[in-house]
Amino acid sequence: MSDERADLAAGPVCPVPISDYPTVQLAHGGGGKLTQQLIERLFLPSFTNPLLAALHDGAVLPVGGARLAFTTDSFVVHPLFFPGGDIGSLAVHGTVNDLAMCGARPLALSCGLILEEGLAMETLSRVVASMRDAAAEAGVPIATGDTKVVDRGKGDGLYVNTSGIGVVPDGIEIHPRRAAPGDVVLLSGRIAEHGIAILSVREGLEFESPILSDSAPLAGLVGTLLDRLGARVHVLRDPTRGGVATTLHEIATQSGAGIRLEETRLPVAPAVRGACEILGLDPLYVANEGKALAIVAREAADEALALWRAHPLGRDATAIGEVVADHPGRVTLRSSIGGLRLVDLLAGEQLPRIC
Repeated sequence: MSDERADLAAGPVCPVPISDYPTVQLAHGGGGKLTQQLIERLFLPSFTNPLLAALHDGAVLPVGGARLAFTTDSFVVHPLFFPGGDIGSLAVHGTVNDLAMCGARPLALSCGLILEEGLAMETLSRVVASMRDAAAEAGVPIATGDTKVVDRGKGDGLYVNTSGIGVVPDGIEIHPRRAAPGDVVLLSGRIAEHGIAILSVREGLEFESPILSDSAPLAGLVGTLLDRLGARVHVLRDPTRGGVATTLHEIATQSGAGIRLEETRLPVAPAVRGACEILGLDPLYVANEGKALAIVAREAADEALALWRAHPLGRDATAIGEVVADHPGRVTLRSSIGGLRLVDLLAGEQLPRIC
C-alpha cells in the first residue's frame, strides 16, 4: 500500500488537540473560539479541498460555464416558536441568506426533518405551514426533502436541516479575502434582536417594549446592491451565531486586513440595549437572523447605503467602520470616548440554541 493510501486508511487525523475538552461542549457550536478550533483542527484537515478552504457561507461550484452556490444548515433552536418567528421560517430564511451572502440568486431548497416520537401533529403542521409561507415570500421552492423519526426523548421535539442552491451572476466575486484597506463596512440594520427575542421567551423575561426576532430573507436586499454595484461589493456576510463581532473577526482573519468599528455608529434599539445591559450581554456578540454586513469599495459606500435605506429591510442601514491596514487580522472598536479596544472571539457561548 502506498504511503498516501496508508494515510487514508488510518482515517482522519487531528494534528492538534481540540482544547482540553474530552467531550463536545455547547460552546463548540456557538461560533466563538471553540467553534473555530473544531473547524480548523478537525473538519478542515479531515475534509480538505479547495471548495471548503474558502470558508464562506457556502461553496461556489463551476458547472458548465455557470457558477452554482451550495449551502446547508441545521436548526435546533429552543423554543420552537418565538416572538417574530419559529424554527420553520428561520430555517428557510437562514439558508436563503447564506446563498445571498455568496452573491447568488437562490434557486431551490431542500428540507430535512428529524422528528421526535410524541411530537404534537399540530406543532408539526404549524412549522410546515411556516416553512411554506417563508419559501413563498422568498420566491424559492422547497424542491426535495426527507423525514426521520427518533425515539421519544432523543430529539427535543423537532430539528430541521435545509440545503439550498443558487446561481452566481457573471461579474460578481464575493469573498472574505477581498476586504482591503479603504473599504467601508456597512450594516443593514439594528443588531441583537434575534438573540434577545429568543432569550426573552426561554427565560420568561418581559420588557417594556416587545422585542421581536429580525428573521427575514435577505436575497432581495442583497440583490439591490449587486445589481447596481457589481464587483464593487467585495464581501457579504450575515452575522448570525456570534453576532457582528465574530463575523467581522472571521473576515479580518481571512483577508489579513484590520477592521475598525465606531461604537457611536452601531445601531442598537433602546429596548435591546437595555436588555443587554441588564443581562450583561454585549450586543456585538448576540445573534441576528435578518441583517447583512457588506464591505464595499469606498467610492460605492454612499450609493450602497442609499440603496439599502430605500429597501424595507434596510431602512436603518449605516456605515459602522472601515477596513484598515493597522492591526492586520484583528477587529478593533473606537469607543464613544475615543479609546480603542480589541474585539476578540468569545471563548464560551453567550446564548446557546439560538438557530
